[in-house]
Amino acid sequence: MEALGPDSDLSAPGNQFAQFAAGCFWGVELAFQRIHGVTNTEVGYSQGTLPNPTYPVVCTGKTNHAEIVRVQYDTNQCAYESLLELFWSRHDPTSLNRQGNDKGTQYRSGIYYYSAEQERAARESMERHQRSQQKEIVTEVLPAKKFYRAEEYHQQYLEKGSAGGKQSAAKGCNDPIRCYG
Repeated sequence: MEALGPDSDLSAPGNQFAQFAAGCFWGVELAFQRIHGVTNTEVGYSQGTLPNPTYPVVCTGKTNHAEIVRVQYDTNQCAYESLLELFWSRHDPTSLNRQGNDKGTQYRSGIYYYSAEQERAARESMERHQRSQQKEIVTEVLPAKKFYRAEEYHQQYLEKGSAGGKQSAAKGCNDPIRCYG
């Protein structure tokens, strides 16, 4: 089935893709936008069973899609491990299908890899983080599947100011991210 096939999009030369699910994609995307070496972010849906899903359909919980941030990064300026560290810091990886007030399978925790090197780094990182957790980490680590870009109003949502004021996406910015996700 096409929806479950690999993500066959091509990153820019010298760049790689990474996919992360950590609850509502708005705040997670803004955090990744601020990382030096990240050249592009997109929010969307992946890991589901339905081609070309929309936000309302994903929210039914019947498609098995996760809200995803697809990060494109320059491998000469940003290590994949740095992206993993940010991922762990942005959500509760022990919470199954829930982050804050958001409930549903689309809000699950996941790392979706594009290569054997990313898989190894993700699993090693998860093992390290498990040692600091009281509860078991429920993050899934799976191959990246086809990425479906979310509706345009979701893209760079917090940077555009759609949630009560524009927030900085400047590289290195440490301002608090105001979002429940």
